[in-house]
Amino acid sequence: MTEPSHPVFLSYASQDAEAAQKICEALRAAGIEVFLDQSELRGGDAWDQKIRHEIHDCALFIPIVSQHTQERLEGYFRHEWKLAIERTHHMAEQMPFLVPVVVDGTGDREAFVPDAFRAVQWTRLPGGETPPAFVERIKRLLSPELSPMSAVSGAAPGLREPLRVTWRSKPALLAIVAVFAALAYLFADKLWISKHLTPAPAAFAPPPHSIAVLPFVNLSGDKDQEYFSDGLTEELLNSLTEINELQVAARTSAFSFKGTNTDIGTIARKLNVGAVLEGSVRRSSNTLRITAQLINAVTGFHLWSKTYDRDLGDVLKLQTEIATAVASALKVTLLGDVAAKVELGGTRNPAAFDAYLRGAKALNSRHEAKDVPTAIAAYTEAIRLDPHYALAFAGRSLALSVVAAEAESVAAAREGFDKAQADARQALALAPDLAQAHLALAEVSEFGNLDFTQANEAYERALALAPGNAQVLRLSGGFAAVMAHFDAGIAAARRAVVLDPLARQSHSVLGGALYAARRYEEALAAWAEVISLAPDFKATYSSRGFAYYALGELERARTSCETQPDDWGSQWCLAMVYDKLGRHADAEAELAKMKAAAGDAGAYQYATIYVQWGNKGQALEWLETALRLRDSGLVFVKTDPLLDPLRKETRFQAIERELRFPS
Repeated sequence: MTEPSHPVFLSYASQDAEAAQKICEALRAAGIEVFLDQSELRGGDAWDQKIRHEIHDCALFIPIVSQHTQERLEGYFRHEWKLAIERTHHMAEQMPFLVPVVVDGTGDREAFVPDAFRAVQWTRLPGGETPPAFVERIKRLLSPELSPMSAVSGAAPGLREPLRVTWRSKPALLAIVAVFAALAYLFADKLWISKHLTPAPAAFAPPPHSIAVLPFVNLSGDKDQEYFSDGLTEELLNSLTEINELQVAARTSAFSFKGTNTDIGTIARKLNVGAVLEGSVRRSSNTLRITAQLINAVTGFHLWSKTYDRDLGDVLKLQTEIATAVASALKVTLLGDVAAKVELGGTRNPAAFDAYLRGAKALNSRHEAKDVPTAIAAYTEAIRLDPHYALAFAGRSLALSVVAAEAESVAAAREGFDKAQADARQALALAPDLAQAHLALAEVSEFGNLDFTQANEAYERALALAPGNAQVLRLSGGFAAVMAHFDAGIAAARRAVVLDPLARQSHSVLGGALYAARRYEEALAAWAEVISLAPDFKATYSSRGFAYYALGELERARTSCETQPDDWGSQWCLAMVYDKLGRHADAEAELAKMKAAAGDAGAYQYATIYVQWGNKGQALEWLETALRLRDSGLVFVKTDPLLDPLRKETRFQAIERELRFPS
């Protein structure tokens, strides 16, 4: 048996370096060669190959366990642990001894460690203080006379004497012990695999070339930099969606696991992806260190990793490099100029990029329209720093449309939509093939200008440019459905659910598309998913109430809408439900609440209430008011089930002609 260059591999978190050093020095003083990686430049191909070689050849693998290894689930020591477990699974005849060492008060039952670590007793060396008894035990474990299986299955990793069985003296017993230990390790390994990375259950068969990008960990030492690591992750995710053969899980679903400590196998199954990209970001002023690693979620094997040191101004090129490397690792054929797609509409101005990420973070994390001005201000700063930043113009346009759609006055809404349209057109002028720019123009055209023909063209162009973007699929699918293109709209919404299964928006849009198509039972199922994902999202209860109302299930409609009685949508729903239940005074009271809150801005909704009350004259008057005010609710006129009693009315047909819906 050839002695490895370093018989002992010592694996530790960086915070435990002092304790690891004490253990290492005690072992080296006894003539034991120890591999102790003290390089700060962890990651990268050269480092990765060195680590793999050392773990492959070592005789003893000593993982140091502490509170730091429990807090840091992304550290490279966990990559080392996984490599050791992989070796026990795939190279049982050369299985390294596992000798877990705890350097603080971490309990073995509470610790987040591989199950194979639990199959052996732990040694406790507080602070790394190493007694002679431990050193002697390591020497015995390294003795060629000692069976590998006896060291694992005996009393060892405490400071007690292990059961000694040699290869030469006990061949029969050796065979029994070897078989028993192999089964024990197989069982332990399967437990580790089933709880963490590999292999997934037989039923798990994700689509080929499917991937999720988990939020990269912020290692900058400043929680205020969280927006940067999140934003950079999203930019990488968007870069991967530009590669035609890749199916990329959308941001909302991928980011839902942030801070949950959920293992990769579970994440992959919930998102139905075959690979997971994870990593970390360390920022210092205008320099970056990004470490990325790609894991095959079906086998659990590490496919690729690399560390990049870049100036912030080179981030566009970096996105292209990582996207290309991931595609290569997944054996995806690259078509066209990947760099041109990934870098379209971006900036090489570090400060502008930083401001853009702050804007994106504020827009994505908003709870109400009043939270959006923070995003608008950040996008404005990005544009000031780089007037050619197309993505910033598109982002600001979308943010302005959100505010305008919920403006308290018609004048404020008009002003907001005009600004949004100017930004969308500027983004298109700078980058004609930027999907986000077409999406921004589509939103303004649909809700701001009621130019449904232009909106249709812009949505179709955005979808052609970004067919794997869940946001594009949601918005274009919802629009197609209300334009009576039900098959296309529902198909796009279902595709958004596939890409973003944990996003309430995906299921909500699907519910709306099914409702417009009069498929009410299916709509109820979609909204049930929304409620399970986001039970505090008020609007879903009124949406569900409308579906029950359409089915004639008035008590269920009432119960659903009364769940959130202060929500404007619930008041709208209850105004109709109460009337049908004979509670006319209560119905009038709900309508009065709406009018007090919204004034003429609720013209479209008032029209639907009056038509359901049987007052067609009042309904048509409010629809004509909505048309005069350019009420954004008019987008639903073509397919809204609530307006069906009006469809043969001459005045209603005149309104439809005025709106010029595309065929």
